[in-house]
Amino acid sequence: MTDGPDNIVLQYLRHISTQVDRLVEEVSEIKVRLTNVEENLVVLNRRMDRFETRLDRIEMRLGLAEA
Repeated sequence: MTDGPDNIVLQYLRHISTQVDRLVEEVSEIKVRLTNVEENLVVLNRRMDRFETRLDRIEMRLGLAEA
């Protein structure tokens, strides 16, 4: 009679283990994707900074901004 409950518990533990393994894989994938997003955001911020510098220089040449 103890075989039944032990088997059920083992089945649940295996199922939980499988789910945890899947979650670990998904979190790893999310971390990789988040790193890519962060790197792209840094690139975009650098480009925006250059745009701002260029716009300031253009405004100065046109006399639209104070020195």
